[in-house]
Amino acid sequence: MSTTLGSVLLIVALLGLAYKRANLKTSAIVVGVIAALAFFGPASATLTTIAVVLTAVFAVLSLESFRANTITRPIFAIYKKILPEMSETEATALEAGTVWWDGELFAGKPNWNKLIDHPNPTLAPEEQAFLDNQVETLCSMVDEWEISNQGDMSKEVWEYIQKERFFSMIIPKEYGGLGFSAQAQSAVLQKLSGLSGAVFSTVGVPNSLGPGELLLKYGTQEQKDHYLPRLADGREIPCFGLTGPRAGSDATSLPDTGVVCKGEWEGKEVLGLKLNFSKRYITLAPVATVVGLAFRMFDPDKLLGDKYDIGITVALLPRHLQGMDIGNRHKPIGSPFMNGPIVGKDVFIPLDFIIGGAANAGEGWRMLVECLSVGRCITLPSSGAGGGKYGIAAAGAYARIRRQFGVPIAKLEGVQDSLARIAGNAYISAAAARVTAISIDQGEKPSVPSAILKYNLTEAARQIAIDSMDVHGGKAIIRGPGNYIESGYSSVPVAITVEGANILTRSMITFGQGAIRCHPFVLPEMDAAKADDLKAFDKALFGHFGFIFSNMSRSAVLSLTNAAFTSVPVSGPTKKYYKQINRYAANFALAVDMCMFSLGGELKFRELISARLADMVSKMYLASMVLKHWEDQGRNKEDLILVEYAMDKLFSEFEAAQDGLIKNLPARPVAWLLRALTLPLGRTAKAPSDKTIAKIVDLTSAATGTRERLIEGIYRGDNGKNPLFMYDSLLSRAEKAEPIYKKIGIALKEGKFNEANLTIEGRIHDAVEMNVLTKDEGDFMIAFEKDVLDMVNVDDFPLEHFGEVAIKHDAPAAARKATKKKASDTEQA
Repeated sequence: MSTTLGSVLLIVALLGLAYKRANLKTSAIVVGVIAALAFFGPASATLTTIAVVLTAVFAVLSLESFRANTITRPIFAIYKKILPEMSETEATALEAGTVWWDGELFAGKPNWNKLIDHPNPTLAPEEQAFLDNQVETLCSMVDEWEISNQGDMSKEVWEYIQKERFFSMIIPKEYGGLGFSAQAQSAVLQKLSGLSGAVFSTVGVPNSLGPGELLLKYGTQEQKDHYLPRLADGREIPCFGLTGPRAGSDATSLPDTGVVCKGEWEGKEVLGLKLNFSKRYITLAPVATVVGLAFRMFDPDKLLGDKYDIGITVALLPRHLQGMDIGNRHKPIGSPFMNGPIVGKDVFIPLDFIIGGAANAGEGWRMLVECLSVGRCITLPSSGAGGGKYGIAAAGAYARIRRQFGVPIAKLEGVQDSLARIAGNAYISAAAARVTAISIDQGEKPSVPSAILKYNLTEAARQIAIDSMDVHGGKAIIRGPGNYIESGYSSVPVAITVEGANILTRSMITFGQGAIRCHPFVLPEMDAAKADDLKAFDKALFGHFGFIFSNMSRSAVLSLTNAAFTSVPVSGPTKKYYKQINRYAANFALAVDMCMFSLGGELKFRELISARLADMVSKMYLASMVLKHWEDQGRNKEDLILVEYAMDKLFSEFEAAQDGLIKNLPARPVAWLLRALTLPLGRTAKAPSDKTIAKIVDLTSAATGTRERLIEGIYRGDNGKNPLFMYDSLLSRAEKAEPIYKKIGIALKEGKFNEANLTIEGRIHDAVEMNVLTKDEGDFMIAFEKDVLDMVNVDDFPLEHFGEVAIKHDAPAAARKATKKKASDTEQA
């Protein structure tokens, strides 16, 4: 074997062994064979020596006991010294939830069968019936303009929500609840989200993090038997007090206290807690009858044991406790849902008010983070997914019927860009919300995906709201019963802010939790160090080394070949996207280790680095959800354009984050190596093309199967004020109207119309008179244009409708009377 051939063979072998993550024994054998061939062939002494040395190294390192005692032991000693202390609250947060598809992405080599084989269940018959009946009825009762003006939902809406047990979707049937799956809960909330933020929040919060879920998981049987039936049938309205003026996203910094003491309860002296607290931004607090409260528990007199600071604890408080001030309201922007402060001074409660009883004293943080990982995967993501469906349903239809410059504005490329972005974000959000909800139904508690969905889907909702405003133009900036955009637009910041502000979710939580929780070797290394287990540490450490070299090899090969030769278990038009995610997963896994290696403990405080890593894993996760969603929906070829748009968008955003990470990594030699291995050809992903954008708009601004699948599950009934019902009617007629518009346009170019007759109605009348249109066509267009005008018009009111004004002029009595009548008709409509 010649030196050149041997060198190539050795390099290829090393790359292949690393790529395939071969063990040390296999590596020693393979390289040993090459060494033998080199030794007995005409290869150079240098090549032979290198091959022999590598064989020896691999062979020695494969001797686990020898390796642990000679190589790993000194590393272990250093590691234990530099390992940062982890607080109890940090450890609890890391242990919360389970690792699902996020773990496959951190592993750098996703097992696609795990996702492809993931179930695709339909809703149970009773769940579908609830959607088709109770939810449909509730939607028909909602009047967002009335809610906005009155500051609350109507009494009838409140009573219907309570009567039909909307608060009890998470409560099992044996307690009188609906016992719905996570998928059904998401479907209900998506249907409500586009109609009213107040209704959505009122239904969503009791079914998310709150007394119901905490009681189910941690309550005593007595607490469950008492509260759950009452919560289910609406006799009790719950709220949960966690956030305060000085404890927002940093929930562990609670200044609220509960001090163990003796006090009087129902005429008897009992052991209990004296609570002092100040909570803000608590949804449903003004009307709640039972308050879940998080506080820091102390036992200065050692009445319970030797521990002074017992820790964060959660208790249930009836509304009418002496010393608790509840009932005032905040005024959130957007839809005016019930939200307010709760303040308590020297409020005494017995110890058995603690959820789970005295045995759960100090367990509150664990309880909260375990519940939050599920709740954040359902409620707010459903808001984003549902809002996206409503957004494209309304904006797409509006752009189809609204004409400017002689064409529907959906044909204008500037408008198409916004419309396609709405459709793409809606598709991504719907896919992520649905597939992740199903994972919860399968027993997962995906903590990292909950942060991914919370941040990305609420940010998508913000972009959808902005784009919808832009498409609708003046229609969207004038308040009134005809403006169906304003409430969602102004409510988006609420979703952005609650359950962990988005800035911190992106820059601290997503990657900060995932880096340790999902990495295949970091947590085992830490656990081994804490347990002083050299053997376990050795196994994790050398597994970690192999992992890094594997990702180096995989990143280089996949990046240079554009993932052409990686295998995936699918065929067809989406195969290339699975391959590309394989490449990105290897790139990401390598980037994670390079950042950990170069920054060490400082990485925890480099929040922009952490944010870019969070972006990278988020885009891969969302792309995976889109691919699974397309498979689950039956691989509809018509919807491939949405998949293409989503992949182009997410892949270009992944590479933007990857490029930004490399540019800002402080250790420049590490950054240069990372760029050479992961972006050797530069950024290759492209944003969606103009051609893709135009195709999406054609499919989503007309009555097509793609549009139907995209907006499936939203409210489209005729309650006299639902814009989507009218848009469905208009879209069903738009195709017939288009050739008639063309006939009028041709006649206009030929100068057949009276120049003074500028209205479309006038031109339709003249066209019929001139036999340009038939009478049937004319009658059809007059009716069609009337409905179009109703949808594009905005509301107006009498001068002093909103209060006294500084400047006003007398108007003739007849004019004043006509104006009042018009305002009255508008409000009734």
